[in-house]
Amino acid sequence: MRLAVVGAGWAGLAAAVAASQAGAQLTLFEASRQPGGRARNVALAGAGGQPALRLDNGQHILIGAYRASLGLMRTVGLDAARCLQRLPLDLRDAQGQGLALPAWPSRLPAPLQASAQALGTAWALLRAQGWGWGERLALLRRLQAWQRAGFACAPTASVAQLCAGLPQAVVQQLIEPLCTAALNTPLAQASGAVFLRVLQDSVAGGPGSADLLLPTVPLGDLLAEPAWRWLQARGAQLRLGQRINQLQPAADGQTGAGWLLDGQHFDAVLLATPAGEALRLLRPLAAEAEAEAATGAAASAELRSWLQQAEALRHEAIGTVFLRAAGADTAAAAPPAAPAPGLLARPMLALAPGGVAQYVFDRQQLTGEPGLLAWVASTLDAALDKAALTQRVLAQAQALPGLAGRRWQPVASIIEKRATFACTAGLQRPGQRPCSAWPRLLVCGDYVHGPYPATLEGAVRSGQQAVVALCRAVAGAHSA
Repeated sequence: MRLAVVGAGWAGLAAAVAASQAGAQLTLFEASRQPGGRARNVALAGAGGQPALRLDNGQHILIGAYRASLGLMRTVGLDAARCLQRLPLDLRDAQGQGLALPAWPSRLPAPLQASAQALGTAWALLRAQGWGWGERLALLRRLQAWQRAGFACAPTASVAQLCAGLPQAVVQQLIEPLCTAALNTPLAQASGAVFLRVLQDSVAGGPGSADLLLPTVPLGDLLAEPAWRWLQARGAQLRLGQRINQLQPAADGQTGAGWLLDGQHFDAVLLATPAGEALRLLRPLAAEAEAEAATGAAASAELRSWLQQAEALRHEAIGTVFLRAAGADTAAAAPPAAPAPGLLARPMLALAPGGVAQYVFDRQQLTGEPGLLAWVASTLDAALDKAALTQRVLAQAQALPGLAGRRWQPVASIIEKRATFACTAGLQRPGQRPCSAWPRLLVCGDYVHGPYPATLEGAVRSGQQAVVALCRAVAGAHSA
């Protein structure tokens, strides 16, 4: 099978690796000059004689439940233990208030870990600082109720509705930052069903599933570059800086004969682009579907329904502000062989409600970059520019216990205006197959219908599942 994968973000890379393993003759197209999608490196020239910086375009968090992502890293030869710092889930702020799961369940023999994890979660809830006993017990009872219900709720329920009646402190210090980090959608609009699925697969997902996995290398080194080298070594055709302008059926509209990408023939095509790019390539096919005698109006209606769902997706912005403590010795930058002391008490801190950023990461502890903090502002107002965002984060830095009085040098501010789709309650996401009459044309990406929000794991799973579907379609055609 001659397969074209369009897009080399995590979904496209996952699809490309799976297709290569399945024996496809693979060509991977990427419009930009580097793979990785929104999990990529950003190169900044050093100012005033300072060394050049390789920053991330956004601070990503993985969790232990990301089994597809971790498996993909192993496949392409990456040592996840070297590239990710594993910590028990810790959502405490600088004053120690909030929830932190204990580490001791994972140290027990394997047969005891599952039951110990449930005890550890209850123990953490009962010991959480900043909450009274009534607040702790209310949250514990609610978690038990969600578990009894199979972590399911009405598809139209929002997270705010799901958490109605919980104490305000619990919502502000746990539910809201967790929802913001996982779904990047405000509580009042966020999908309760997706939020519960995240809880099910993390907090209730077995030993280690809720662990934080914090990158200790640049994002491009975490998957994109190793996967690119792996594909190159296996003979894949890799095309950076090549944007596809036209997708059309081969052989006068008979899609069973394959597809043409800018005139180049392929047996099958997998669109692993953002939703906007998929729309651009698929819109012209609506007329093709209606004109094709074998499919006619039904296929056209199916494709138009897919287009409408993709067009209806709203997007949320995420901002990341990198600040360096004045006087930090940038010449000493080196990835730490072991967790290094830094400016913060822990590599990641939750921030008090009301600020523009919800989390701050100590890059000195994670990547060995002296004095560098990354402040992450999710559900960001798209009208906020970089200068205003930086000033608001500087105000948060001055107010954070332990950092007050320090002078800060802004290093970079990055705003991804379309970082994720808005994972709203009742959202109808477009499916994997735009038109069932075209089994060899599929799409994948974190926005495609699935149980997860816009996460790296959702992208990886979508890419892998699309390749499985394509292989089945090709096998079915050969046996027919």
